[in-house]
Amino acid sequence: MSDVYQQLDARGLYCPEPVMMLHNLMADVPTGVLVEVLATDPSTRRDFLKFCNFLGHELLQCEEVNNEFHFLIRKGEEG
Repeated sequence: MSDVYQQLDARGLYCPEPVMMLHNLMADVPTGVLVEVLATDPSTRRDFLKFCNFLGHELLQCEEVNNEFHFLIRKGEEG
């Protein structure tokens, strides 16, 4: 697993902003890069799973820590 990653801080933002920000970031990073996302909106658990499934990215981790959601996503192959 590559340890190269980008971090996206979406704390304090609500749907659809975190998904839109993730989508823009994924467009700018190479395939295989790990992206760590920090969020506070509970709907991101559902939204990021659907986002990854739809666009072919891999949701490696989703955990809640002190009312924050931490995600680790590997960018999939370019469509």
